[in-house]
Amino acid sequence: MKKLIAMSTLLFSSAVFAAGAPTITGKWHFQQDVAGNKSEQNCEFVQAEATLTGSCKGTGEDDKDVQIKGTVDGNKITFQYDTSYNGTALTMKYAATLDDSGKMAGTIVVDPFNVNGEFTAAPSGSESK
Repeated sequence: MKKLIAMSTLLFSSAVFAAGAPTITGKWHFQQDVAGNKSEQNCEFVQAEATLTGSCKGTGEDDKDVQIKGTVDGNKITFQYDTSYNGTALTMKYAATLDDSGKMAGTIVVDPFNVNGEFTAAPSGSESK
């Protein structure tokens, strides 16, 4: 009986380990509010273990693709990208938690102005996991 319990525990542990941490590879839609300025953007992430790369683009007509770099640690996600606003260079820094439903929510810091905001994001399209 002890052998059966040990085998069951081992099989369960193996299944959980094989499932691994969630991946955020794919397309995501963001809704954000920074200092009362609401906007949306679409991002496409590629996760390779703990490394996160990809691109984001606002939904405005003049918005351009920006390259992101970041990390994934369990359900904690951080990434950033460089952009500009009215000729001023900015770094957008995102910190999020991935919830059990597969959505993320978190905070944004806009450097060098140290302006803060919040965002939510959800997978979009069939490529998201």
